[in-house]
Amino acid sequence: MAQESEADLGKRLRELRTRNRWRIADVSRMTGLATSTISKVENGHMSLTYDKLQQLARGLSLDLSELFTDAKRAEVPTHGGARRSVGRAGDGVFLQAGSYEYRFLNADLVPKQMVPIAGVATARTLEEFGPLVKHEGEEFLFVLEGAIEVHTEFYAPVVLKAGDHLYIDSRMGHAYLAASDDQCRVIVVCTAPADELERAVALKPETPPEDRGAPGRPRARKGDGKANALPNRVARPRK
Repeated sequence: MAQESEADLGKRLRELRTRNRWRIADVSRMTGLATSTISKVENGHMSLTYDKLQQLARGLSLDLSELFTDAKRAEVPTHGGARRSVGRAGDGVFLQAGSYEYRFLNADLVPKQMVPIAGVATARTLEEFGPLVKHEGEEFLFVLEGAIEVHTEFYAPVVLKAGDHLYIDSRMGHAYLAASDDQCRVIVVCTAPADELERAVALKPETPPEDRGAPGRPRARKGDGKANALPNRVARPRK
């Protein structure tokens, strides 16, 4: 799959709006993102972090991969496993945003219960990274190259080197920082609970009120910005 960029995301978002006859205000209402943010993304003036991408996908009732491609959704077999997606070196949907460089793998297969990501951590301090990220589901981290300093909400920081790995509840605030001079490459696999199989809900703590989804956010329908209620829960760590 060819690489994609922030510009491609903006083009794709505009195409989705045009196809569904949504105004920017409609997309804002469905996703909880500010109209100014949506406009900047469409014009290639702003990139979105992983949590905001998930917020956008969830609000538009899309799989994350569908924000970058117009791939048709595969039918999920009722018996037996019949789905497959083969990826080659260098394949994936590429996006640089926030403190990470992402490559979303096997993006041609939607919907799916896991979000596999090849990433590079670039931030070296929490000040550079910003507030810890929280989102629904769980995630697995495997360090491929370099060293990663993992900060979590309830544990002391830990440094993982190539070959080390970690499994966490994603609802716990977390950040992955570059901790070596080498390129710090990782594989991250995110999951979501049964009622969120197609998307991981993610809201950063610093998200301004106008960018936050509210409970009962309407689901998108063609022709208007109204539809059935879609819960938009802010996850809390397990006790």
